Amino acid sequence: MTYITHINTFAALGSGVIGSGWVARALAHGLDVVAWDPAPGAEAALRQRIANAWPALVKQGLAAGAAQSRLRFVATVEDCVRDADFIQESAPERLELKLELHARISAAAKPDALIGSSTSGLLPSAFYEGATHPERCVVGHPFNPVYLLPLVEVVGGRHTAPEAIQAAISVYENLGMRPLHVRKEVPGFIADRLLEALWREALHLVNDGVATTGEIDDAIRFGAGLRWSFMGTFLTYTLAGGDAGMRHFMNQFGPALKLPWTYLPAPELTDTLINDVVAGTSAQLGEHSIGALERYRDDCLLAVLDAVRVTKARHGMSFAE
Repeated sequence: MTYITHINTFAALGSGVIGSGWVARALAHGLDVVAWDPAPGAEAALRQRIANAWPALVKQGLAAGAAQSRLRFVATVEDCVRDADFIQESAPERLELKLELHARISAAAKPDALIGSSTSGLLPSAFYEGATHPERCVVGHPFNPVYLLPLVEVVGGRHTAPEAIQAAISVYENLGMRPLHVRKEVPGFIADRLLEALWREALHLVNDGVATTGEIDDAIRFGAGLRWSFMGTFLTYTLAGGDAGMRHFMNQFGPALKLPWTYLPAPELTDTLINDVVAGTSAQLGEHSIGALERYRDDCLLAVLDAVRVTKARHGMSFAE
């Protein structure tokens, strides 16, 4: 089966933070976008999110013909997907909802149009079970803000054709993304498994009174976070092993993995812990609005991405290396 990889019309179902990020990315790449979301006020909220993201996309560089006016909001699932060349679903994480939604999406879509889901917690074999032509259905799990962060995890289900995986990777690459094929259908995929481990430990540190939310964020943003943006965990630890590399690092620090604090279960989300986390993050927000901090975040991400790209080129490396 040959799948559509040259995209003119992008369908987006769900227009929350993730769905609107897909819409912004597609519009910035010069595509027509058709969106659907049944929530009251969804269209106005979506257009506001796009407007808030647009300055960052202008700085990054728009494709020829890119315009916010190329977004059309429709009343039904069928109207959204019928003429689409590629479909991305970003609905709430409820299995019964996704099962029903994908039955409708796949029945109305072109048979050679790929269908992607932004799910981070459900497995494709489960929610594509009732889909028409499930061989063209994948997970395309992005990261917020979707319109700037390049990573997208591509996961197939039990019925997904290998050709569909490769076609989806091609589509996402043409949208300026860095697809990562997750070879096994596992809960949490790759990136969220790593993030969840860090989140779990961060909650313990707050719960035990070791640090505030701001102090924990400082530990990341002034330390490991700076390295992670261009090197990642394994290569960072390889360098920590000196000239002997990873084998020396594993021999020296491997035994620490058996210490009890390295495999703590998640703390109970008591009212006290929730209140402490909310109070801490409120203090971090200060007088800044969420919208203002989103624009600040976007400018920082653009600067980091540009610095990494330029420095890699100087060292003879591509951005994806």
